[in-house]
Amino acid sequence: MTRVVPTGPPAAPPPTPRKEEWQALRILAVGAEGGGSGGLLHSIRQWMADSGAEIESAPDLPRAVRQLGAGRWQVVVAVLGDHADDDLVWWVDTLRGASAAPRLIAVAHRPSMGLVLRAEKLGVLDVLSLPVRRDDFLRALRRVRTAPEAAVTLPDVESHAIGQYVLVGQSPAMLEVYKLIARVGPSSATVLVQGESGTGKEVIARAIHLNGPMASGPFVAVNCAAIPENLLESELFGHEKGAFTGAITRKIGRFEQAGGGTLFLDEIADMSLALQAKILRAVQEREIERVGGSETIPVNVRLIAATNRDLKEAIKQARFREDLYYRLAVFQIRLPRLTERGDDLFLLTAYYARHFAKEYGKRIHSISDRALDLLRNHAWVGNVRELRNVIERAVIVATDEVLRVDHLPEEFRGEEATLQDRPEGALLALAEIEARHIARVLAHTNGQIGAAAEVLGIHRNTLTRKMKEYGL
Repeated sequence: MTRVVPTGPPAAPPPTPRKEEWQALRILAVGAEGGGSGGLLHSIRQWMADSGAEIESAPDLPRAVRQLGAGRWQVVVAVLGDHADDDLVWWVDTLRGASAAPRLIAVAHRPSMGLVLRAEKLGVLDVLSLPVRRDDFLRALRRVRTAPEAAVTLPDVESHAIGQYVLVGQSPAMLEVYKLIARVGPSSATVLVQGESGTGKEVIARAIHLNGPMASGPFVAVNCAAIPENLLESELFGHEKGAFTGAITRKIGRFEQAGGGTLFLDEIADMSLALQAKILRAVQEREIERVGGSETIPVNVRLIAATNRDLKEAIKQARFREDLYYRLAVFQIRLPRLTERGDDLFLLTAYYARHFAKEYGKRIHSISDRALDLLRNHAWVGNVRELRNVIERAVIVATDEVLRVDHLPEEFRGEEATLQDRPEGALLALAEIEARHIARVLAHTNGQIGAAAEVLGIHRNTLTRKMKEYGL
């Protein structure tokens, strides 16, 4: 697998705690004094020096219980003993009855997978391994705020079913898209859908199909970027037996499979000029020839094409045929970025939270105000698809009925620190936010493009292009 070391902004380590951020924080460290804990208490005091946080220690459980009853602690750092699982459960039960219900950071000599899974289910802030690293400790601690996260109720969202997909949104930008679907749907016109990866181009294509004269016919989708160029022609037009090595039988292509229905060509700008010429002939003449064949085969399909690229710019660069562009662009629909859709982000968040809560057998009714702020300030390189992935993950790791900052991916918590450190009134260009987010995800995946593309919810070709654009 190709590995790329990003040269752009790396994922920043947690900044040194600021006094105004932690001056009201009270930390009780239990069993952290020297010995097997490796001087953890000394390290914590060193890491939090001049932060304004109050740090006290309890060498054993009896004194820890007395101190818990005597003060209001926000965080307890507990070093677990040889019976780590039992100790963990004891601490969770004990802290639930303590005033202020402090959050637990559990520290173990060799945390097992079972211990980590149990801690996650019990709502433990984090499980750290001895010796504890400064960055890990501060990341865990930064999940705690002196001000509680207020819960925002997730509304019931009206969605429009498009087969197995749905359309969600009420923003002016999406209302315009709905109007265009209503206008072009009843015709048999060729449609060009333009929009970034993850904006829902295939869902829009299916909506056009279902509102058109060929709705009873098949809907056949082809991602042109996902099929190698030497196989794409055969995939689209089919081939005759013996047309090339490995062609042991006749194959019916996607144009024929879509007969009487709609053929959706996604990422059409990724195909070669030679193949574009054959697509142009098929659109103009309504007929094709299989690879290795001489028979002309009439096809009756509605063609919908989609791309995340600027085709006019591609024409200037001689990478896309101008005549094909005008054949495809009989009717154009541009899909907005998620960041252009305003409160649709909240509606989509609510829809996906309830959808995945039902799928995973959970009860999710709210999202914290801080988590919602992070979602609203995120760059959303992968648009709706990335949001869907983020909310699914959040639902999976949620331990109660509220989605919180802790449930969002690590890069979001880095963004929260960035937002807090930014001078008041300072604004970042959208491109800079997007570049930082891509760099952060690449660092998180150790430069693995495929893994980063999956996190972002975009195709790896799109990610590669954006990396070149931003010099990453």
